[in-house]
Amino acid sequence: MKRGIVSSSFACSLLLGARAQFPPKREGITVIQSKFHENVSISFKEPGICETTPGVKSYSGYVHLPPNLLEHEDQGYPINTFFWFFEARKDPANAPLAIWLNGGPGGSSMMGLLEENGPCFVGPDSNSTYLNPWSWNNEVNMLYIDQPVQTGFSYDVLTNVTIQLDESGESVVTPTEFTDGQIPTTNNTYRIGTLGSQNMSHTTNTTERAAHALWHFMQTWLFEFPHYKPSDDRISLWAESYGGQYGPAVFSFFQEQNERIANGSSEHSGARPLHLDTLGIVNGAIDWSILVESCFDFPYNNTYGLQLYNETFHASLVHNWTRPSGWRDRMAECTLALSQTPHGRAPNDTTAALCAAIEQDLETACFDTFPSETNRAPYDIAHPFHDPFPPPHLYGYLTQAPILAALGVPVNYTPTSLTVNDAFEQTFDPLRGGVLSALGALLDNSSVKLHLMYGDRDFMANWLGGERASLAIPWHRQQEFADTAGYAPLVVGGGSGGGGGRETEKGVTRQLGPGFSFTRVFQAGHEVPAYQPEAAYEVFRRAMGGLDVATGKVAFGERFRTEGPRDAWGWRNEVPEGVVEGRCYVLKPESCEEEVWRAVVDGTAVVRDWFVVGRGEGGGIGGDEL
Repeated sequence: MKRGIVSSSFACSLLLGARAQFPPKREGITVIQSKFHENVSISFKEPGICETTPGVKSYSGYVHLPPNLLEHEDQGYPINTFFWFFEARKDPANAPLAIWLNGGPGGSSMMGLLEENGPCFVGPDSNSTYLNPWSWNNEVNMLYIDQPVQTGFSYDVLTNVTIQLDESGESVVTPTEFTDGQIPTTNNTYRIGTLGSQNMSHTTNTTERAAHALWHFMQTWLFEFPHYKPSDDRISLWAESYGGQYGPAVFSFFQEQNERIANGSSEHSGARPLHLDTLGIVNGAIDWSILVESCFDFPYNNTYGLQLYNETFHASLVHNWTRPSGWRDRMAECTLALSQTPHGRAPNDTTAALCAAIEQDLETACFDTFPSETNRAPYDIAHPFHDPFPPPHLYGYLTQAPILAALGVPVNYTPTSLTVNDAFEQTFDPLRGGVLSALGALLDNSSVKLHLMYGDRDFMANWLGGERASLAIPWHRQQEFADTAGYAPLVVGGGSGGGGGRETEKGVTRQLGPGFSFTRVFQAGHEVPAYQPEAAYEVFRRAMGGLDVATGKVAFGERFRTEGPRDAWGWRNEVPEGVVEGRCYVLKPESCEEEVWRAVVDGTAVVRDWFVVGRGEGGGIGGDEL
């Protein structure tokens, strides 16, 4: 697994401004002790930011789980999981609940909130916000969670740190006590602040363990948080990127606990079943074998007419993948060996060596090769490698002391935790497999509905692999889905969902019954709601509301199926006109050209609102007006 392989941020950047270093003291916090679990508590406040629609409330805070709460696990550390909850803008008391998770592993869900589908977006000054008309909380209560622990604003043990960014933008985070009382001077590449411990043994290191921790979070939050008491108890989960692993594992674990509660075998007295409704996956990395194969094929043949790999190079990749004892066979051997390793444990030396070797080969062939061969953005093949989109303004916004105080957080923000990412890497989590079978079991044995949505300009978790995964899920209607459900245009506008104007086709959808759909969204990269907010919102709204995804006009039953071609390749696209100009945003080093980043490192870059705007002697600090 590669750092940032399916995350929206390559580097772990401790987000600190020139004026904001350590977080301000938490004030105005309400703390509630659990009635059901000793030493479990919830702390929260009303931030009063982002969602400014009159009468609509939001709450941010933590569920605090003590050490050794997770049964059958080595959990000698506290788990303080951050959440930000938004009431539905319309009739929250009767609206369902949807959870949002970003990927990584270690990617913060604040990215989804502030640059994809939340109530507000951050302006170009990285200071102001404006309302998102296509926010997913229009008709649904939304709960954004930073997980696993040490992701985003979540933490185990509060730890003061320094962070040094080198010439490549890579970061080194060092726990530091500052016992002498001397606080060092900071700049754009050297920062200080407070995070979690950075200890890899103090976070969950597999998807299954993350699901276990999240179940305990939900048991506490759902039944003891005083500001969520709706009449509709349905719970849905929408997850992006590595969420293709998270989502199925979380719902499978929740379903297993529901069954144990029902048959009396639950280990938790007072545990309550969770009413699982919809699982949505956005550009998800569902099956690693399918994902790798599609990463070879997609640059060679896609609907944008961009042949980014020539025929000879593509053929060599396919040969190395398919030949006897090639990459595919070696990956299968690794997956088989990992199946003998208990979840949460590092594999033995033999298995680790086997898996590390194939992992490195595939990282090089798939994820390193693409940018070096194409100079294109891995999350949007229409953009240059140093991609300016989605705008990174949220990073500067979350450095500000007033924002941290409003949220009531005792830590600085990190968009991607390399501690979590490295912990998952040690267990070779994505190579363990089993996700397709888990999805099949959910479709066969529960009332869960599954909806997949993929932007068709993304390389990292591309729609080609998403479609192949949709056809490979083993469930009782698998063949029927492939043979009888065709692709129909995804139509938005014309007044649907509160929108106006004429109807337009924004993608294509294949759907069978109420339970399963796959949608390819046109002209969208990895974070679909950022590129096509109305289309993504309509897919979400229709899926949550029991309407057909393609039109939103049909309340479907078991016999429903979309009509149209079995092949989605008939819909071709053109690369948008115009050159996308990159801008170096110093809190997101991967946005910077090498020469520009060198100026940031040597202190000669002139920075305004976190963007490099020039170069001069002495430079300037991010956020300062120069």
